[in-house]
Amino acid sequence: MSTAFLSGCQDDLIDKNENPNGVSPDNVHPNLMLATVLTQSSKNVVSLGFGNIAGVMQHTQKNGWAGGHNNYDWSNQSWTGYYNILRDNNVMYERAVAMELPFHQGVALVMRAYNFGMITDLWGDAPYTNALNASKGGNENLLPAFDTQDVIYEGILADLEMANTVLAIDAGSAQDENIYGTDVIYGGDPLQWRMFANSLQLRYYMRISGKEPAMAQAGIEKIVGNPEQYPIISSIENDATMSYVGNSSDDAWPSNSVFDLGGSQYTRIQMCETLVDALQTRNDPRIAVWAEKVDVPLVVSDTLPAETNTIIDGIRYISPDQIPPGIPYNTDPEYVGLPPAVGNIPAGYNLNAGAGQGSANPHVSAISAMYRDATGPMLLARLASAAEVHFVLAEAALNGWAVGDAQTHYNAGVQASLETWGVGDQYEAYLAGSASFDGTLEQLITQKWIASWTAATEAWFDYRRTGFPALEAGEAARRSALPLRFYYMQDELTVNESNAMEAVNRLEETAFTSPDGKNSAWSKPWVLQGTGEPY
Repeated sequence: MSTAFLSGCQDDLIDKNENPNGVSPDNVHPNLMLATVLTQSSKNVVSLGFGNIAGVMQHTQKNGWAGGHNNYDWSNQSWTGYYNILRDNNVMYERAVAMELPFHQGVALVMRAYNFGMITDLWGDAPYTNALNASKGGNENLLPAFDTQDVIYEGILADLEMANTVLAIDAGSAQDENIYGTDVIYGGDPLQWRMFANSLQLRYYMRISGKEPAMAQAGIEKIVGNPEQYPIISSIENDATMSYVGNSSDDAWPSNSVFDLGGSQYTRIQMCETLVDALQTRNDPRIAVWAEKVDVPLVVSDTLPAETNTIIDGIRYISPDQIPPGIPYNTDPEYVGLPPAVGNIPAGYNLNAGAGQGSANPHVSAISAMYRDATGPMLLARLASAAEVHFVLAEAALNGWAVGDAQTHYNAGVQASLETWGVGDQYEAYLAGSASFDGTLEQLITQKWIASWTAATEAWFDYRRTGFPALEAGEAARRSALPLRFYYMQDELTVNESNAMEAVNRLEETAFTSPDGKNSAWSKPWVLQGTGEPY
């Protein structure tokens, strides 16, 4: 068979296999990539911060199928989705450069920083320098080395610095490109994207402050000291958020019952006792926004006849002889949380007679009924917020850095969170009570933890570096301490074994890593090593 014939066949096959409706990466307009990058990144925030990390940080617990959420029953967590986003984002950036579109370049830099930030925050060392170069071939690109975490953080900060500069070049470029519909976060506003970029710089400078305090101080002071050059998110109108359109289950809030016909996702998630207690002791008005009152309150009384166990007018009356010895219960008539990792069948807590995997528990507060819906004005993916920015600056002020007054920023952070959840009119009364600033890091981080509702991943990263709030693992948890990172997935350990194992060996074991070895959720990546936090 001749070479010419083979060549002709190959050309013919290539022609026939071209998708007439497809767009080559060499020709695609960045607008076509923008919505995908932004929506997928935003949904990942909610997937973590309203999902299993909400369990780790004890915002919520699940009453059934609770292993990953309540008990940290993790083993093989994949970062493939993040790298898929980064590949799309890389195409968007390269096309934006080729087409001389500074707005798209700036957004792509922000989202590259954001997604690489999530990867290194969650796993530690990771492919970075050569991670998106597979099309170039060669082992160094197909099986990339894991960059150390400090190198990744430096790259993230450099990207965000460049994004702020690029986005300032041509403030009208976004409008010229008519991208209002595809920019699902800021509707094509370059100034707000600059605010987002610089607010993320504040986040990451504070993230590394335990390891590089001088660098963190200089970076944060640079931003705060030059507000025209470095605008930041200072009010909730500039929060980086994405709403859910609810056209399909993929575009709806993840616990809704519109597409989950049995409502099991909604009924399975209930308030955690840790957060409920924190809100109640502070008379915090956000509890009524985030939680439902218990469907069936308990009344336990010695004055009831023996063997009483009945529901009358929506209240369950129980005589003490009907409670097994040593079984805890909570008779609060309004809000009751499910304790963290309370047991292998948490649906049985608080004397629930219908305990079972996935069953509703009428004696524990459900999350707000608004989370049944596919969409809503408060059902937003929150990538960064004014509340977070003010709490970061309050912490910087506590450190003695030149960023203003700690109490002023603390108060602004609390106010921003209350306004976000529609209870801003109670701000003055709230701060006049137990939430009044006491000048401690513990109080500041605890308020930041409360404000991270539905975005609990940031609270997890704060807990790791500060030890606050002082959370304890529940009795059914895999370890008697909270986890610190995700496991490297087995595919990476197998396919890219040499590079992956180098990264594993750079992790620091703790008293809780056994029997995992170094690739443990309880091992410390670089950002925690030598800090003494959180344990």
